[in-house]
Amino acid sequence: MPTKDLKKEIEKLKEEITRHDYLYYVQDKPEITDQEYDRLYRRLKDLEEASPELITPDSPTRRVGGQPAKGFLTVRHIVPMMSLDNTYSAYEIRQFDERVRKNLKGEEVEYLVELKFDGVSASLLYRDGIWVRGSTRGDGVNGDDVSNNLKTIRSIPLSFRKDVAKAPKAIEVRGEVYMTKKALEKLNREKDRLGEEPFANPRNAAAGSLKLLDPKIVAARGLDIFIWGIGHYEGVDFKTHTEVLAYLKDAGFRVNPHHKLCGTIEEAIDFCNSFEGKRDDLEFEIDGMVLKVNDLGQQKRLGATAKSPRWSIAYKFPAEKALTEVKDIIVGVGRTGAITPVAILEPVHLSGTTVSRASLHNFDEIARLDVKIGDKVYVEKSGEIIPKVIGVAKEKRAGNEKPFIIPAKCPSCGSKLVRLHEEVALRCENVGCPAQIKEAVLHFASRDAMDIEGMGEATVDQLVKGEHIKDYGDIYYLKFEDVVKLERMAEKSAANLISAIKKSKSQELNRLIYGLGIRHAGEHAAWVLANHFGSIEKLEHASKEELADIPEMGPVMAESVYNFFQNRENAKILKKLKDAGLKLTQVLRKASAGPLFGKTVVITGSLKYFSRSAAEEAVRAAGGDPSSSVSKNTDFVIAGEDPGSKFDKARSLGVKIIGEEEFKRLLKIRSD
Repeated sequence: MPTKDLKKEIEKLKEEITRHDYLYYVQDKPEITDQEYDRLYRRLKDLEEASPELITPDSPTRRVGGQPAKGFLTVRHIVPMMSLDNTYSAYEIRQFDERVRKNLKGEEVEYLVELKFDGVSASLLYRDGIWVRGSTRGDGVNGDDVSNNLKTIRSIPLSFRKDVAKAPKAIEVRGEVYMTKKALEKLNREKDRLGEEPFANPRNAAAGSLKLLDPKIVAARGLDIFIWGIGHYEGVDFKTHTEVLAYLKDAGFRVNPHHKLCGTIEEAIDFCNSFEGKRDDLEFEIDGMVLKVNDLGQQKRLGATAKSPRWSIAYKFPAEKALTEVKDIIVGVGRTGAITPVAILEPVHLSGTTVSRASLHNFDEIARLDVKIGDKVYVEKSGEIIPKVIGVAKEKRAGNEKPFIIPAKCPSCGSKLVRLHEEVALRCENVGCPAQIKEAVLHFASRDAMDIEGMGEATVDQLVKGEHIKDYGDIYYLKFEDVVKLERMAEKSAANLISAIKKSKSQELNRLIYGLGIRHAGEHAAWVLANHFGSIEKLEHASKEELADIPEMGPVMAESVYNFFQNRENAKILKKLKDAGLKLTQVLRKASAGPLFGKTVVITGSLKYFSRSAAEEAVRAAGGDPSSSVSKNTDFVIAGEDPGSKFDKARSLGVKIIGEEEFKRLLKIRSD
């Protein structure tokens, strides 16, 4: 049994290491050398290994996990993480101020203005001052539990500092995970060396890193975080947002110093404008500023819309532009087979980074802009998007510029490119195209398709690179010996994956059709096709006219389905699936009773408690028929957040509209 002296030494080491982490990662004021820090860390680790019963969740040794995760659990935020409305001018900021003051009826208003970081939002839950978990924003209501990855960020304290007057009973701390410009450049150089697609911006890099299943890889990415607020809190009280930031800073969190309390909206606008010219001097990317009403009581009275708080708004900086030369125009193949032209540029400095390529979107855009190889062009880039060509300096043409020739065949597999109906994009419809394989396999194995557990991004990436699979048909010919040799694949994991592949052979036909990745044919269309034809064989031989006659199909979807099954390469892959023994027939039985029996139901907007596929399955299970379009024959529409044109059409036709809570009551699902 550990002695009291051993416990005291461990506690003292934990406090000392935590203090040095705070000084180094938050204050940037280290007091000891790296060697001295390593000595303390090794001593603590040795003591904990000798007495594992003394290891606590807030120990500095708990930061980087040893084993990769199998996936991420979904967790619910106690207080939703809402998104901000955007403004793009001083005029719109003043309009925001007018709305605030109108709702507060003559009260004095102060604004706290902060930087808008180009990263990914995260929520950190603490109970009694100890970190419980960390999650992504997700859809605002639910996020992914990425605690192990967030633990690799050394500036996130595992516990509140001991000298804070009072640790809260519970608190959700919100912040922005980001990657510095130097870290992003280093990562992209490595991805380029490996022949991988570079990250377009810091936000994508941060988000992509948090989704990795191995915390050790995440730890090498150099992520950091700035804390900007809180969600739920109890056992502590605040009157203003400035009090919140001061409290969090004292508690050991990394709060960005570039914020200002402004007494007037004009002062806030001036502070926003002052940072537009400073953004390139920062070590991290920002794409604007955030204005928040400082008084928390006023925030509560102002409330929120379904999506955004009425007491805060984001001001987005105008996109920066530069003039450079088009050295070449190349084409790439997207995950859906879309052929995308990319301009290779003379490197130019833009928005704090060196830009050497820019999107031309599609071939119609090349014609509209009249871009030629050798042209001087204007390039635009904001913090959100990949650089794009927005115009040609035709007055600078020398006469030796060359027109771009649109390709007739896929640059990856050589298949003939097609353009469906009036679509702008040219596409490669060969699902065996090497450029599309990885995304096609991931979609095929996804939860809503064949649901092959263990067939994640890292595994698929290795299988494709090692040429173990060249299309999703090859999944069913994988052997244990192929899988167990993959990096970070233990024997048990390999056996589980092979078992999951075998189990997926019996999935329903609608899941298989959805998994095939036919453009325009989503989950509902797959169900309609399975219900109409009952077998893959009948679907394969269906004419374009027969497909178009099916209710809810339409000519675009019908042509896409028809072309898919006419493609020779796709036929070869389907044969693999048949030979592997997959279930290729289905008899769907409609419920003969249920609360929605005989009802045609349309779902629009985002639902909190259901994914779209889960909601449609619930309708079918209750005897109803989920439809993708509103008509006079629709019985009712279920409207979630941000409903689209279906909502407007339902109102114009007088179709009954219900909310998610009423939908749950119809299904006899309790709200708690």
